[in-house]
Amino acid sequence: MTQGNPPSGKKKKRKLRFFKRQTKPGAMPGSVVVDPQAPPSVITVIAYGPDRVVEERIKDVAAVRQYLDRWPVTWINVDGLGDAEVIHKLGEMFHLHQLALEDVVNVHQRAKVEGYGDHLFIVARMVSWSDRLETEQVSFFLGRNYVLTFQESVAGDSFEPVRERLRTDRGRIRQVGADYLAYSLIDSVIDAYFPVLERCGEALDQLEDEVIEGGNRGVVGRVHEIKHDLLTLRRAIWPHREALHELSRDPHPCIADGTRIFLRDCYDHTVQLIDLAETYRELGSDLRDLYMSSVSNRMNEVMKLLTVISSIFIPLNFIAGIYGMNFDPSASPLNMPELRWFYGYPFALSLMATVATTLLVLFYRSGWLRRDR
Repeated sequence: MTQGNPPSGKKKKRKLRFFKRQTKPGAMPGSVVVDPQAPPSVITVIAYGPDRVVEERIKDVAAVRQYLDRWPVTWINVDGLGDAEVIHKLGEMFHLHQLALEDVVNVHQRAKVEGYGDHLFIVARMVSWSDRLETEQVSFFLGRNYVLTFQESVAGDSFEPVRERLRTDRGRIRQVGADYLAYSLIDSVIDAYFPVLERCGEALDQLEDEVIEGGNRGVVGRVHEIKHDLLTLRRAIWPHREALHELSRDPHPCIADGTRIFLRDCYDHTVQLIDLAETYRELGSDLRDLYMSSVSNRMNEVMKLLTVISSIFIPLNFIAGIYGMNFDPSASPLNMPELRWFYGYPFALSLMATVATTLLVLFYRSGWLRRDR
């Protein structure tokens, strides 16, 4: 797997995401201030019982009341947090605490669980990967016969397998209460991390092969990008561990004892995800060190080759320098008489070749000319 790049072939620059709190410092606690750039709210209701299920998109918040009165379990999903009126009306209908509604619109929350009397407020972070890694806050309100969810965007979620199980009556989801529905939704959020981590693992495997084969300079940048994604995943996954531990351990009227067993399994998945993220982060650090070591080794090979060449040419330059001196053999029989020798030039070339060959043999036997595999 390779990181997604734009069609033009130019690498897309990562945009750093900074969370911006909508409420001003010193604002009244519980103020619900929506992001002006947030998409408008779209409400979808899935009401079901053991015999049948109804799925409908509604425009009037007041229409939710009729589903609550007629069906054993009702799931109200709100995509987009751009409509403050919708959020306020749902808060009044379900008697939601204003502090919880404030956390819904301020989408920088860590995964957590808070109890408010007859309902639970749960925050989770959903992960997705199109051309780059994205995380999204999902807020859950769990009551005795309903689950209310708020999502940041309308671009899709990881809840589709749960919807399909409700439509086709697969498993036990339509025979149990709202707590099992909440577990199923949380479990789908947690399980969505596994494919993303698998993509990171495949990318690291490919980069490891490239580093071993002598990758280019772009390897370091790609390793750093994957490490950045793994850090984002770790920050998103880690708080789920504490939240799920609290859900599976602490008793609450909205969660049956049988559902807590499934929540413990979801907690185990979170622990596995944390271990995978930590392992891949260490592997990314090792790959960076391996790349730097390979660059250093290649530099050593180059320096060794240059040293061998210099070592060969030093005696050759010495011989050429001697024969290049301006001595006059006619002035003295000691002034390089071989300059007038008939075989002087071939002798000088043969001497240089013999010296170079001897040095090459010595270097080879010493292991200087052997490349380590």
